[in-house]
Amino acid sequence: MRALSLDSFSPAAGFARVTLVFSIALTACSSSESSGLPGVPGPWDWVGVVGTGQSLSVGTTPITSTKQPYHNLKLSLGSVVVPPWDPTNTAFKMVPLTEPIRALETGYPSPYPGNIYGETPHSAMANEITSLVKKAAPDRDYVTVHTVVGESGQGIIALNKQAGDTTGDTGRAYAATLFEAGAITRLAKTAGKTYGIGVIVMTHGETDSGSSTYEDDLIQLRTEYNTDLPPITGQTQKIPMFLSQQFGYPQTAGQQPVANQVEWRLGVDHAGDFVCTGPKYQYPGFGDGVHLSAVGYQLLGEKTGQVFFERMLQAHDWQPLQPTSASRSGRVITVHFHVPVPPLDWDDTLDPPLAWANGRGFEVNAGATKVEISSVAISGDDVQITCASDLPAGSGIVVGYAMTSGGTQLTVASKAYRWGQLRDSDPFVGSTTNMPNPNYAVSFQMNVP
Repeated sequence: MRALSLDSFSPAAGFARVTLVFSIALTACSSSESSGLPGVPGPWDWVGVVGTGQSLSVGTTPITSTKQPYHNLKLSLGSVVVPPWDPTNTAFKMVPLTEPIRALETGYPSPYPGNIYGETPHSAMANEITSLVKKAAPDRDYVTVHTVVGESGQGIIALNKQAGDTTGDTGRAYAATLFEAGAITRLAKTAGKTYGIGVIVMTHGETDSGSSTYEDDLIQLRTEYNTDLPPITGQTQKIPMFLSQQFGYPQTAGQQPVANQVEWRLGVDHAGDFVCTGPKYQYPGFGDGVHLSAVGYQLLGEKTGQVFFERMLQAHDWQPLQPTSASRSGRVITVHFHVPVPPLDWDDTLDPPLAWANGRGFEVNAGATKVEISSVAISGDDVQITCASDLPAGSGIVVGYAMTSGGTQLTVASKAYRWGQLRDSDPFVGSTTNMPNPNYAVSFQMNVP
């Protein structure tokens, strides 16, 4: 167990000094329920992955993952119309996981089962997990079963248990999750296999970027899933939620999202229950500053698969590239980072953010006043920020990173409205894209004592 003490920003209460305890708990698997693969525990033959969220969870074209290289699976509904939700229908069957997950949809809004718009992150995620397992033990297999229920453009109000309307144009994600869990549990038993859900992957935050209740809403959603899914699958293991940070909203210059701070802090405040896998601003985009390209979704899936393998299967204490403390001396603010794979480095292929061009994504404010940055420099696991003027005495100094929109888009990668240039040196290359996929610093704000 590892403890961190952070000075952080509370979206509900404003800037305040908060002490957080970061303890890593592996919640999906136990060493006593080993799959037999050295270093890779796992209690089920089929490990479920639930993908929910909004448009970044349901994909875009072109579709390239049309063949399943391993034994990963998805549920086929055949020609059955749902709802009504009947998991016992004998027309359902398990089929190889390929893209598209189901028939493509062109209308909007469109809930499950007509919620798929192209290549999702799921095939790349599943194949990455299996690929990493086989690298660790070539004679072993690892099968994930993917349930994709996200709804494009919808806030968490359409994704949670209270959505209510399961027959209209929105609000089926939660009911569809329970329905698929029931159907897959039945089909697993028929096939002589065991099945449980290992993770919920939440790709969301744009619609609720400014919501003051977003943290509570995510906690409630995970709690409800952990209440309602285990009685269906028969599992005793708790299900963690993986989160990645949004980068698109709000777009207006000077505005900061609550969602990004929440998506990072949940992995700190509720370690093990939630895992922040990192930002998405570094991935290839669709061009609109909100969505990723098909390759971007594959890269996101590969990173999620890598994190799943590290934390859930290898029992490694994986954390994103994130700050752990901040201090100041004169005009210099030092931010210390947890670095997954040292050393830290700058990605100069990404533009310097215009709002703080000299900060490479770092931001400093004294109360409501912007503090100009002269330079930033890497020193081991630290980034030293030299301000252009003396900092005022006392409290009220806040350091941030990739949190404030400059009102213009990044010219490469995601075309994001907020981004930074700090990354680690992880040599990880995805098995689907064959592209490098290091870890980039999360968006954050924290007080400087």
